[in-house]
Amino acid sequence: MRLRTYRPGPAMLVTAAFIGPGTVTACASAGIGFGYGLLWALVFATVSTIILQNMAARVAIVTGQGLAEAILAAASSPALRWAMAALIFAALAIGNSAYQAGNISGTGLGLALLGLGDDVVPASMRALVIGVLAAVLVIVGKPGWLEKLLIALVLAMALAFVGGLMVIDVDWSAAARGLVPGLPSASVFTAIALIGTTVVPYNLFLHAASVRGQFSADREGIAAASTDTAVSVTLGGLLSMAVVIMGAATSAMVSAGGGPLDDVAMRLEELFGSPARIVFALGLVGAGFSSSLTAPLATGYVLAEMLAKNPASGGDIERRTRIFKRTAVAVIAIGTTFAFFAVNPVELILIAQSANGLLLPILAAFLLWVASRKASLGSFANGPVANLAGGGVVLVCTLLGLRLILRAAGVWP
Repeated sequence: MRLRTYRPGPAMLVTAAFIGPGTVTACASAGIGFGYGLLWALVFATVSTIILQNMAARVAIVTGQGLAEAILAAASSPALRWAMAALIFAALAIGNSAYQAGNISGTGLGLALLGLGDDVVPASMRALVIGVLAAVLVIVGKPGWLEKLLIALVLAMALAFVGGLMVIDVDWSAAARGLVPGLPSASVFTAIALIGTTVVPYNLFLHAASVRGQFSADREGIAAASTDTAVSVTLGGLLSMAVVIMGAATSAMVSAGGGPLDDVAMRLEELFGSPARIVFALGLVGAGFSSSLTAPLATGYVLAEMLAKNPASGGDIERRTRIFKRTAVAVIAIGTTFAFFAVNPVELILIAQSANGLLLPILAAFLLWVASRKASLGSFANGPVANLAGGGVVLVCTLLGLRLILRAAGVWP
């Protein structure tokens, strides 16, 4: 049996995408508020993400279609196709434009913690420089370059957050107990939030678009893609857990309750010295900038799939590329504008939350259905065990979707 050396692949884009400022904030606050007690939620979220991302990658590799193409092709009527297209557009194009502001602002906050604060570089100028840099990379960068850059950012995050664990005191026995499912008092919403920051719809589209042409549609190719997904997403889960652990180590010596990212960093510095603040800030820069690239990339892929015919079936590859780049740059421009003027895009985020709440369980159920059909995937279709695991994930996604909708309506805090 020939052993292959593992090399980071397109699934690293998934890790780069879901480890953003929002995830860092949620994880740090969870650790400060509830110690190590919610680490199990990230284990569950990581396993669920691997299951869904594997399905998305397998469908794309075997069928040669992106996920948006596959969804619209599966719609049985024009009305249903329009409804699905509108839902995808609201969840990704509008939602990612709103969330992009948070990605850029989070990157700027990390730079401020490294010494580029408002007294040196105003927050608006940090946002503008970050946005322009992201746009330039999308316009002139080749897919291979961007993938390597994002992999480098993920590895930098790994070094930063693992480095953070090395300079603080961690109660590893308590951390191990946190891997056992349980809900500390008043922690249910935080546990759901931790899962929701990891299992996100747009990563499925991003992954499906990025694996096409990278793996052969045979058992060896599918196995390689599965390994890439498992390693990359597991790394992302471990990074999230590292942030929770840092927050928990902080909470052992200060009052619980969480706070903004700069507060978390300052607490780390006060307790463990400037190295702890620096590594946390470096991780935040990597998290923010990687998400600043992946959110527009995912949106560009989806809009190109929806508006331009697949080149493999006779479509115009130049038109598809134009749509992709223009969409990605538009998402960056909108997010940069919000961050530059410090505008809180509440209305857009509410729309995005509602759309994501609808899209997440629908997309998970679609993936399970397509991945189970032998007519589509042949011998690569799900078996009974995979269907059972996928069904459990669909159920969780449905509950998460309900939570997102209720939260957007102001019913769920």
